[in-house]
Amino acid sequence: MNIVFATASQLAQMIREQEISSVEVVNAYLEQIEKYNNKINAIATLNRDKALTRAIEADAAIARGENWGALHGVPITLKDTFETAELLTTAGYKPLKDRIPDRDATVVSRLRQGGAIILGKSNLAEMASDFQSTNDLFGRVNNPWNLDCTAGGSSGGSAAAIAAGFSALDLGNDCSGSTRQPAHFCGVYALKPTERRLSTAGHIPEAPGMPKCIRQLMTVGSFARSIEDLRLCLSLTAGTDPRQPDVPPVPLDIAGNKKLSDLTIAVSDSWAKMPPSLEIRQAINLAVDKLKPVCASIENWTSPTLDLQSAFQVCNQLTALNFVYSQPADFDASKKNLPAMFREATQGDKELRDLNNFSHFLPTLLNPNLKQYFEILTRRDRFIAQMDEALAKVDVWLCPVAMTLAFSHRPKGEAIKIAGRKVPYFLANGGYTMLFNLTGHPVVVIPIGQSKTGLPIGVQIVGKRWQEMALLAIAEEIDKVVGNFYNPCLETTLSNNS
Repeated sequence: MNIVFATASQLAQMIREQEISSVEVVNAYLEQIEKYNNKINAIATLNRDKALTRAIEADAAIARGENWGALHGVPITLKDTFETAELLTTAGYKPLKDRIPDRDATVVSRLRQGGAIILGKSNLAEMASDFQSTNDLFGRVNNPWNLDCTAGGSSGGSAAAIAAGFSALDLGNDCSGSTRQPAHFCGVYALKPTERRLSTAGHIPEAPGMPKCIRQLMTVGSFARSIEDLRLCLSLTAGTDPRQPDVPPVPLDIAGNKKLSDLTIAVSDSWAKMPPSLEIRQAINLAVDKLKPVCASIENWTSPTLDLQSAFQVCNQLTALNFVYSQPADFDASKKNLPAMFREATQGDKELRDLNNFSHFLPTLLNPNLKQYFEILTRRDRFIAQMDEALAKVDVWLCPVAMTLAFSHRPKGEAIKIAGRKVPYFLANGGYTMLFNLTGHPVVVIPIGQSKTGLPIGVQIVGKRWQEMALLAIAEEIDKVVGNFYNPCLETTLSNNS
């Protein structure tokens, strides 16, 4: 077994049983990072010395018969939006370049309590606000499968780190697809839980010193090389938090024991007016062909039951209302964001721009008001109820993660060519993901194939709200038939991009 591509659960068991030491695992990851990170740039900040010290302590504890928890001695990384005590936390934003918090974000604290060792911080989009991952502090994240392509965003460094064997587990955030789209682009597993399942206390944005503004859409997501690891991470991090009282005391559900032969699965290879690339559709249809003989029922859903144009309008306005006071408004930020917004509003097929409804984002951002906020929340409630009603008829729903495969690096907001059409940037990347931020439903992404050029293809598996364990159990059964993690053979990637 190649240590750096083992799952976190495998490593934890091997460390507990003293088949391998925590120090050996940390060193193996450090060697992998040293060898390849200069090209991929997934790791922004290394915690080398403290990680090694903690690994020595973890091994000594095992020798004494102590067990710190389910991740005892396992090295993990964290998106550089999560505050980590005594370790640089910047969100890729220059004014925070020297910021070292004095306490952990809640989810970080819980992973430490579970025995995990913080190996470093993963690179990202500046202030977690792009579908690519680049910033002025640490530069651009490149896709481990093709350095000329993006690893996605805003959690591109997290997904790339897991794919490249730099870490056993990584935490990101997801507001419009920031966990799921990078997982699809990099060929790894990801979970977006139900909204408010995990605390976001100690997460940036909001920018430090700003009020708690992001009350909807945002969740803490996780990246791994197996569904078992996603389940483990969720079990360690979920739960109420005095620092964020609006996380409800809803216990994790019981997974149950449904087999594929018991399942009714809804499948969409495309939604009306926004078909993804042909290779994505082909991969999903191939997966369906494999599932049909072993599932109780597979229903073809041509599109959501929601009015997509209205849903996108509400999502754009709610995003603006949540983020208007959380993001920096300095000159440098405006200088970058305004051209990106202009490209978003003007580039791409007009029919798709009308569907995207981005024209509602900027006016709301510039002139927010309380009445509008409550009106948008009321409309959102109706969409949640409609999605709940639709999903009540099936066990899970399979659909694309994005309209596009990992694409070549480009300016933020620049349209992407898909199936002969120029597709607006946000719709190409977030059209299939932001709907589930709007409704708050949990989603698992698994890798199901590759394009002709070797780029990964993932699929979203959507479940019922507050039923993550059931969703993960079903996703695990589906994964046995259609999914698998492949490491990207970095030597080949680097030689092809030299």
